[in-house]
Amino acid sequence: MTTWTEVCTFGDLIVRGAARWPDVDAVVINDDRATYAELNARSIEIGRSLKALGVERGDKVGLLVPNCLDGVEVLFGAARIGAVVVPINARFRARELVHVIADGDLRVVVTSDIVADHVDYVDLLHEAVPGLADAPEPSRLDLAGFPDLRACVLLGSTAAAGFVSAAEFTEFADGVDPTEVERLRRLPALRDPAIMIYTSGTTAMPKGCPLSHEALMRTAVEAGRTRFRFIEGDRFWDPLPLFHMSFILPMIGVLDAGGTFISMTHFEPAAALAQLEREGVTGMFPTFPAVTQALLNHPDFRAETLSAVRITNNVAPPDTLRAMQAKMPQAVQISAYGLTECGGVVAFNDPDDTYEQRMTTQGAPFAGIEVCAKGEDGAVLDPGVRGELCVRGYNVFEGYYKDPDKTAEAFDSDGWFHTGDLGVVDAGGRVVYQGRLKDMLKVGGENVAAIEIESYLATHPAVSIAAVVGVDDAKYMEVPAAFLELKPGTEVTEAEIIEFCTGAMSKFKVPKYVRVVTEWPMSATKIQKFRLRDQLNEELGLG
Repeated sequence: MTTWTEVCTFGDLIVRGAARWPDVDAVVINDDRATYAELNARSIEIGRSLKALGVERGDKVGLLVPNCLDGVEVLFGAARIGAVVVPINARFRARELVHVIADGDLRVVVTSDIVADHVDYVDLLHEAVPGLADAPEPSRLDLAGFPDLRACVLLGSTAAAGFVSAAEFTEFADGVDPTEVERLRRLPALRDPAIMIYTSGTTAMPKGCPLSHEALMRTAVEAGRTRFRFIEGDRFWDPLPLFHMSFILPMIGVLDAGGTFISMTHFEPAAALAQLEREGVTGMFPTFPAVTQALLNHPDFRAETLSAVRITNNVAPPDTLRAMQAKMPQAVQISAYGLTECGGVVAFNDPDDTYEQRMTTQGAPFAGIEVCAKGEDGAVLDPGVRGELCVRGYNVFEGYYKDPDKTAEAFDSDGWFHTGDLGVVDAGGRVVYQGRLKDMLKVGGENVAAIEIESYLATHPAVSIAAVVGVDDAKYMEVPAAFLELKPGTEVTEAEIIEFCTGAMSKFKVPKYVRVVTEWPMSATKIQKFRLRDQLNEELGLG
């Protein structure tokens, strides 16, 4: 069968939806909902307000919010004027936030007065941006260390020192003609950056990954049309965080088809089950075992609650996938392989894959994307032979923001992006992910650089050497564990080290286990981290 690719810019997605399905709910988050027409109109107003604050085409707009309708409106509003949205990990602490605002050259940061996961974003920004609370003109910031930052906007019903309030933000729109927003919407090229996600790599702080409109839109649309097979009227539930590609891509995919994207600010299994039944959900994207199992094992779970669900995405070891599939026999469970640098996702299972293929592989890449496994010599390996997974295609980003050296390291002379992931590509072209090649952890879906945690641990007065590894965890699949060599004459407890890290870094980066060592397992020159990991897994009876 002959097929073709249709791709629009991110900003055009909601314009097209408003023309085709104006009165259909586009997005539902908690009890807040907006039709395609309402979301389109609101995005125009936000685009006007951002333009009035000095945001130009190509400028970066930071978005630090929990899952909320306001956040979705800002995503599309910034796109309306050709700005690049930078969704900021809502779990970041002040130290990480400082890095993103400065490194990302953010022109405006938009946040919310919703307190999520015990995080007050106003307090967090006041801590991260010295002088913000005392700024005399919140719409014209001029702060040391942040030369590009012009405003911080607080959405919601409250006001805070140094912030442009929601009412003021709305009033700013009056100063910009709507036709200017319409003109700006038509300027971006498909290869222009649409969003930039900060992801942890092998450096001490996260790196910016700009993704083009084509990488973002074509990847999401391909996933929606060929894997989830969205149709008009579908109602798709996704509780994952707005700052993550696992929120943004599924949202694009279902909006492309004229469906409704459904989410919630705080995932709580009883509330989620009620929402799933109330909204008549037909597809789900819980993805991680911690979410899926919380639903399926909750006392309120009834099979009929999910009777309308025909497809769901989960990523887990094969035995866990089989157990979850058994509790949702009416739904086809598929899995995925992806990473931020490659448009968020590279491969999904096809619903027509066999049961075993869906339980043991992550499916084949989309048309237009190539995946191979390469050996240490850079040669492409035969099917079924494990090596480093490498990707090439329209979905791959063009390089890390302001880091040409890391970019050059990541690509080879044939244009393959080296993911740092171990895996195989089977004879049918399906990807099987088998862990990390680089010194990285993946905690509940979040990439964590071991060096970032190690660098901070090394600042403790008692620590001489720190080595961080990932150990198995039933909830998050992997969690950090720290091995420490102490300076002579010092002592430290596990609780003291955990307390030292808590508050200084995101919660998912704080070591769950701490062990003091006097001798390291070594190769010729390096600590053999795999031996530390195996040792702790054995001690804890894990893995």
